[in-house]
Amino acid sequence: MPTAPVRSLRSRWLAVIALAAAQLMIVLDQNIVNIALPAIREDLAFSQANLVWTVNAYVIPFGGLLLLAGRLGDLVGRKQVFLTGLALFTAASVAAALADTQAFLLGARFVQGIGGAVTAAGLLGMIVTIFPEPQHQVRAIGVYGFASAGGGAAGSVVGGVLTETLGWEWVFYVNLPLGLIVAALAWRLLPADRGPGLRAGADVLGAALVTGGLMLAVYTLVETERHGWTSARTIGLGTLAVLLLAAFAVRQAKAAAPLIPPRILRSRNVSGANLAQALMVGSAFGFMFFTVLYLQQVLGFDPLAAGLAFLPAPVVIAVVSMALAPRLLTRFGARPMLLTGLALMAAGFLLFAQMRADGNFAADVLPGMVTAPLGFGLAMPALMTLGMADSRPEDAGVTSGLFNTAQQVGGAVGLAVVSTVVSARSGALLDRGASTAEALTGGYRAGYLVGTAFALTALVIAITVVKARRTEAAPAEPVPV
Repeated sequence: MPTAPVRSLRSRWLAVIALAAAQLMIVLDQNIVNIALPAIREDLAFSQANLVWTVNAYVIPFGGLLLLAGRLGDLVGRKQVFLTGLALFTAASVAAALADTQAFLLGARFVQGIGGAVTAAGLLGMIVTIFPEPQHQVRAIGVYGFASAGGGAAGSVVGGVLTETLGWEWVFYVNLPLGLIVAALAWRLLPADRGPGLRAGADVLGAALVTGGLMLAVYTLVETERHGWTSARTIGLGTLAVLLLAAFAVRQAKAAAPLIPPRILRSRNVSGANLAQALMVGSAFGFMFFTVLYLQQVLGFDPLAAGLAFLPAPVVIAVVSMALAPRLLTRFGARPMLLTGLALMAAGFLLFAQMRADGNFAADVLPGMVTAPLGFGLAMPALMTLGMADSRPEDAGVTSGLFNTAQQVGGAVGLAVVSTVVSARSGALLDRGASTAEALTGGYRAGYLVGTAFALTALVIAITVVKARRTEAAPAEPVPV
């Protein structure tokens, strides 16, 4: 389903900026809430065990619905699906800000996750169809890459400022003006598009299997810290999730109009990029989550200071993904840039693994805070290029949804694994008589070593699976604004 061309180069760039702003808003929301959790717990009387559902209630539908939402965009029109998701996400954000009970907040967060998935699923697909020309596409992917990578890091900064100055409600209220501005720009600038309709590819059974399997898998993963990896509950639900996803795979091989055309997964670059991304994002989720905890619980930073301490990360990612990465992609291709980025990420996590209980920001945080985002800013645009490399225009939405699904599932797996390791290591150190600060720091160090292993495994996959694909293009023109 090709997207109708936007009339001018300037209009196309404005359309891409609007889509990147939507991605920034979605990614920002996934991380901005973390800083506000202590204030939310105090105001709405959450227990520590229930507080985690402020995050999980969003993550589960978001991770489970991306693939289906991407395919719906291919079938009924990506602009229509995008605007519908954006309206739902924005309205649910306001509802979350107005929540005065735990149940109301969790319900709003669940709806927010649905809206976020519908909004985000086809964004990358729309961008590569708006700019099929390589010399512009690499720049557009760089802008989107900054929104994806920088939004996560900036979430801690924005969350700290809003929570400290205006209150936790504003981590949700901030989506209202952003959502209205993005919707107005998208309504005007995005080309109208129509897919072949639901009858052309409405694999209802496949959609039910994959959505149920993914949501159950994410739910099982986020609950492992509470129930343990070897509990009957975890094993039973995990097995059921695997069976549902296996049934989906069988269905795709036999369906006349599969939700994911098999040719997409047969591409080594698409499969390799998605696997590498899942591991890379898994390591990055742990980096953001536990660095915030180290700053607050060990170094004694307040929410505002902890948020501002993350400022180097989005600055580095912005410079790399929007200024440096497009030039490197054009000159060297995606694979060498991906390998360099993953190696730098692994090095950054190793730097974090040297942190001390009596440390300080400059020596224990800043080196890794620069090195790991530098690698992430290089690797993410390369992965996006590879992940969409063999996508046909009519499959761009579901390919984009697959890429985002790998990101979310990888993040859930990574955070669950790292959290388990951190908790086990901290507990063991406490049992040996270590102080609270020493035990926490020892746990975080172990977590960063796991993140290093994830990044190195992604590097091995990139070396062995991904094929060289040089982007032949003239130097890109500046983005008209």
